[in-house]
Amino acid sequence: MLRPKKEKTQRIKLSKESIRKAQNIFIYLKPYRTSFIIGWIFLVLSTSAGLFFPFLMGNLLGTSTANMQNTKEVVGLINYDNVNEVAFALFLLFGFQALFSYFRVVLFTNVTESVLKDIRYDAFSKLIYMPMDFFNQNKVGELTSRISSDITQIQETLRTTIAEFFRQIVIVVGGIIFLAILSWKLSLIMLATVPVMAIIAVFFGRFIRKLSKTAQDEAAASNVILEENLTGITNVKSFTNELLALGKYKEVIDRIQKLNVKAGLWRGLFVSFIVFCLFGAIVFIIWQGLLMTQGDHPELSTKNFYSFILYTIMMGASIGSIPELYASLQKAIGSTENLMNIIGTKNEKELLTGTNKPTITGNITFQNVRFAYPQRKDVEVLKSINIETNKNETIALVGSSGAGKSTITSLLLRYYDPTLGKILFDGIDAQEIEIEHLRSHIAIVPQEVILFAGSIEENIAFGNPYASKEEIHVAAQKANALEFINGFPEKFETQVGDRGIQLSGGQKQRIAIARALLKNPRILILDEATSALDSESEKLVQEALVTLMEGRTSIVIAHRLSTIKNADRIYVLDQGKVAEIGTHQSLMNIENGIYANLVDIQMQA
Repeated sequence: MLRPKKEKTQRIKLSKESIRKAQNIFIYLKPYRTSFIIGWIFLVLSTSAGLFFPFLMGNLLGTSTANMQNTKEVVGLINYDNVNEVAFALFLLFGFQALFSYFRVVLFTNVTESVLKDIRYDAFSKLIYMPMDFFNQNKVGELTSRISSDITQIQETLRTTIAEFFRQIVIVVGGIIFLAILSWKLSLIMLATVPVMAIIAVFFGRFIRKLSKTAQDEAAASNVILEENLTGITNVKSFTNELLALGKYKEVIDRIQKLNVKAGLWRGLFVSFIVFCLFGAIVFIIWQGLLMTQGDHPELSTKNFYSFILYTIMMGASIGSIPELYASLQKAIGSTENLMNIIGTKNEKELLTGTNKPTITGNITFQNVRFAYPQRKDVEVLKSINIETNKNETIALVGSSGAGKSTITSLLLRYYDPTLGKILFDGIDAQEIEIEHLRSHIAIVPQEVILFAGSIEENIAFGNPYASKEEIHVAAQKANALEFINGFPEKFETQVGDRGIQLSGGQKQRIAIARALLKNPRILILDEATSALDSESEKLVQEALVTLMEGRTSIVIAHRLSTIKNADRIYVLDQGKVAEIGTHQSLMNIENGIYANLVDIQMQA
């Protein structure tokens, strides 16, 4: 189960578990391991080449006509007292380093993009088959973030962060070795000053960034207050709560001011620290090194002194970057854990194991069905429900809000399974039926139709992606949708907008009916399909629904009781139980009956 990490103690406790889960990413690297290993070889070569730069550069800077001794201790092919040879060696070094870096970047990018493609596909394929309860427990925004921002974090890590982290570690370790070779005494002085100052500077900077981040969060909170009050300005004015809104806003901006002033004070101290301490440490090293180059028998040659300074600067930069790179690696571990949680969660394909594929004609039986939602196991929504419908019958479910009507439709589609009891399709337990086979025989027209961004034709074809254009047009005609579709300049290619925002409620309902017609189901569920429509739209939709219901088993949920008068059987639900069963007329004859009272209330309204 996905879970937020709020407490500090939880984060520490979960660190080993996070690393263990993050290691699962190597499963995705395995098919591309050859390219990845070659990329690492080029990384080692380019990093090793970089370590020779300070040495050669020091020799170039320290070469003079007054000092013509040939020193060939490290690479015998180069005369370090010859400026041209040293310069040529540097250009050759840069050439190899550039070539190695190119192949490393290309190989790491290819491997990264291939791995992320596989992770994206696996994560989405898991999500799309997750049970409904999973989406009750996890926000869609959080899930989409994991597919987008978490993968971006992993992408940056696999492409560059791991390579950079490795490179900086090698530079620090290799630099220390080279420095010790050049001058062990000066190395000890350097290690006692520059790394310590660099680490203090890093943590100092992180503290200031934390203050700035807190201020940014408060600024975001102030923007929320602005947006809410300006969006709901009519409420603010009608309740004369302008002063209340101003008070909340002032409270937040006061905190922002205090945080930014505090951050400014610490930022000033940070700048002072950098100027005096960090640069002072470098000056101290240079001063000590220069002292060691003086005298008749200097402890350090001029060439080695220049190399030493360049190694020190390179190491200082590496030490300063390591904490940030390590923080990025930690974020990547968290991001990988998030994605692996999704990929490792069991979905419907693994949980719903039915394999039977019977002929489904529309005979449905609820046998003593009891049900409580997994998130509220102590609240039983359905209590020993018994419902039966025969092939091509229309039954209606009636009752007040919370009586359990929509829950019954969720159980029919196996979004959930009963806590107790059975649901049978043509005498076969729903849990024994293969889930895709079962759902392929059921269509639903909900109260709130959600269309996908795309054309009208694409949305109708959602009911049967393999349908021809002619079949789509016929379905639209039967759904009373053809007239308004042809009224658009682009007809069936008209874009419906996000969630169908470009269409009216009645138009969306008719698109949904056309979609259901194209699916040609044996069982039809109509969940408040006309309750939110005006009279004219309701008439057109009702006519389309009559066409849709022909020759199918139909289960109708309706608040407008006039729409279910012709049902073969009406089940009246009350507090999770079937309180009354019968036709419209027989239920109206029950004195003080629930159904009769509901009809009376609507007629008086």
